Amino acid sequence: MQKRNNYTKIEDFLGDESFHSWILHNTNAQNWEAWTFENSSRAHLVKEARLFLLALKVDETKMLAITVEAALENTWRKITLKKRSKNKNIKISIWKNDWFKWIAAILVLALFFSWSYTNSSFTEDANTVYKKLISETKEGLVEQTNNSDFSQIITLSDGSSVLLQPQSKLSYPKTFVGNERKVYLSGEAFFEISKNPKKPFYVYANEIVTKVVGTSFRISAFENQPNVEVIVRTGKVKVHSNQQATKQSKEEIVLLPNEALRFERETSKFDKITDITADITVKQNIKSIEQLSFEFTDIPVSQIFKTIEQAYHVAVDFPKEKLKNCHLTTSLSDQPLPEKLKIICKSLGNNTSYEMNGNNITIISTGCN
Repeated sequence: MQKRNNYTKIEDFLGDESFHSWILHNTNAQNWEAWTFENSSRAHLVKEARLFLLALKVDETKMLAITVEAALENTWRKITLKKRSKNKNIKISIWKNDWFKWIAAILVLALFFSWSYTNSSFTEDANTVYKKLISETKEGLVEQTNNSDFSQIITLSDGSSVLLQPQSKLSYPKTFVGNERKVYLSGEAFFEISKNPKKPFYVYANEIVTKVVGTSFRISAFENQPNVEVIVRTGKVKVHSNQQATKQSKEEIVLLPNEALRFERETSKFDKITDITADITVKQNIKSIEQLSFEFTDIPVSQIFKTIEQAYHVAVDFPKEKLKNCHLTTSLSDQPLPEKLKIICKSLGNNTSYEMNGNNITIISTGCN
């Protein structure tokens, strides 16, 4: 970890085997993610390195085979030489070299054409599905789009929370009315639903509908991807095809914790995954919020706030001196973010409260009981 603190360039990460293992095999993910999100500049650099590493690892058959094969060979040769040169105290900045820029340009263009060719058939259909669903609802909807590089937290009127991922959008009513709660997703989001058995919650995401009462789960339904995925962290969900979009019968699949469902958009088939750790694609895409534990036993409140920051990618400002000796024993699992904060504030006592403005949370407290 100390070594990573000195990383200032993309090639520093490319020469780190631990970084490769994290990005490609999700090894030691929790430590890497905690370190990454300690500051925004570091997170940005890690993102750049991750994109470049994934570009290098894309299956060559999907790209310009001869050109990319040579580019990959040259790139790894240069990186190997750079690693060896460190022992001789020779510092090389590959980003400043023309050969590196040329190879990077080739890889980016190749990835773009490959991505466009593979996924273009889905974009128009998904846009049509999402827009059609929005246009047909009679509720006044608010649409929030995340065009940033980081997750955004959305609090719904029923107390449910949604962690909206970059390049994703969510449409939802300002206030849920009637005996159902419905939202519409294009992209990826992690949901923590406030329990209300009399008012089930529905997420419409491209060609599928996910029904819940109170639970936490993630849906990945990007417009340009061939599959839609649902992964359950806690509770139980029911998933079926959106009959309006697919014209198929409503086959309903029940998912329990640590189970997932992959819907193949081209064939309209469901693939239930009973062990998410055995599926490489699902395992690599697991986010920190799905890995962190929210069961706390005599834990400093400062550590609890740090866990919340890591899970939701928010900033928590609290009176450190007044709360430095405060410890809590509490269970925050299967609770939306607002409910987690309410439980913490109630446990601290002394009229402790919180204010939430986007991804910034402020704790007001004079100390703990």
